[in-house]
Amino acid sequence: MNVTIYDVAREANVSMATVSRVVNGNPNVKPATRKKVLGTIEQLGYRPNAVARGLASKRTTTVGAIIPDISSIFFSELARGIEDIATMYKYNMILSNSDQNPDKELTLFNSMLEKQVDGIVFMGGKISDELLQQFDKSPVPIVIAATGQGTGEIPTVAIDYEQAAYEATKLLVDHNHKHPAFVAGTAEAETNNQKYKGYLRAVTENNAEVKQEYIVKANNTYNSGLEAAKQLADLADRPSAVFVSSDEMALGVIHGFQDNGLRVPEDIEVVGYDNTRLATMVRPTLSTVVQPTYDIGAVAMRLLTKLMNKEEVSDKNVILPHRIIERNSTK
Repeated sequence: MNVTIYDVAREANVSMATVSRVVNGNPNVKPATRKKVLGTIEQLGYRPNAVARGLASKRTTTVGAIIPDISSIFFSELARGIEDIATMYKYNMILSNSDQNPDKELTLFNSMLEKQVDGIVFMGGKISDELLQQFDKSPVPIVIAATGQGTGEIPTVAIDYEQAAYEATKLLVDHNHKHPAFVAGTAEAETNNQKYKGYLRAVTENNAEVKQEYIVKANNTYNSGLEAAKQLADLADRPSAVFVSSDEMALGVIHGFQDNGLRVPEDIEVVGYDNTRLATMVRPTLSTVVQPTYDIGAVAMRLLTKLMNKEEVSDKNVILPHRIIERNSTK
């Protein structure tokens, strides 16, 4: 049987309003009365009803986070940044996995609103027009994180994906690889489209024509990296360097080249993207773009707290710095 605020008030011989003030930390309660109420709460095992409190205050101190793949090292690190800041500001978090499915994203978004969340952090591949329309009508603040698709109105936190990809490809060009190959993630993700643009910019600065056979489309998994490596290794005019749009795929690429008798970096250099912990677990260790994954989540959540509290926000589109770290997969 659930213990109610009425039970606590009756046992402590105070009003329900007094119990409510104690539970919510209102200072206008006598110390002796507060002590008696807290003792009664502990004795009865009373747990305040967060939903009821939310209805009364118009706030639930709960935020929603929608991510594409909860099993991804990248997104799990990003979600950790969100949760740490949410906890710091005393918000609970509802975390949902969308599988980058537009219909599921829309369903999850509406489900979050039905749960009366105070705000939402959204991460996805490419935001559908229908979902954007829902964002525009949202009764609560939204922050888009690590998605690469700004709307101009909805606050975003990301890095410059195109510039980072340009610099990663340019690194290989500067290592005397005139035309590095590119293992591209799914085109449904806007971040991957921007990485593709950065790659093309670096290559076309040095080449009159792009070799389409050097561009392999994959789906952001280790196994797709293995397959991409075999495809590139089998080319008569095999590339001498590869830029890969995620660390997980880059591991597959390295192992795929090794399975086909190629040495990394002696025969072919590899650069990844994200700097997840996988980058130091592979041999040779992976040169990669350092994307401040945890910081993106943390900054997105902090921005959301400001919006929920109606604080002034000077910059709603935050671009965090990136860099490239060279390890043993490049010379």
